Amino acid sequence: MYSLTSANRYYLYQGFVRMNLGIDGLFKIIHSQMKELSPISGDIFLFFGKNRQSVKILRWDGDGFLLYYKRLEGGSFELPTFNPHTGNYEISYQVLSFILNGVSLKSVRLRKRFRI
Repeated sequence: MYSLTSANRYYLYQGFVRMNLGIDGLFKIIHSQMKELSPISGDIFLFFGKNRQSVKILRWDGDGFLLYYKRLEGGSFELPTFNPHTGNYEISYQVLSFILNGVSLKSVRLRKRFRI
């Protein structure tokens, strides 16, 4: 119902936001700075604070927005390397899971698997 799954598409905002922004503020960022994406498409958007201790996840649920918020009491989230001038940055559910669970993205080495 409200879960995040591998069936969704995840977009990382390539910048940092103030964590006092709510749904309307994050919606405006998507609409103005991620122009080719629609906030009501069902895609999921991730926003990190400048100190990388907090993340907000915005998702359209068909008839309204869901806003997930996680703040770490210690440490920080490790983000993938990105270039703010390259446009939108899509990440996989697996990378999202690594980020939220504190796995170092630099040391992860995925083994080759068969995929259709």
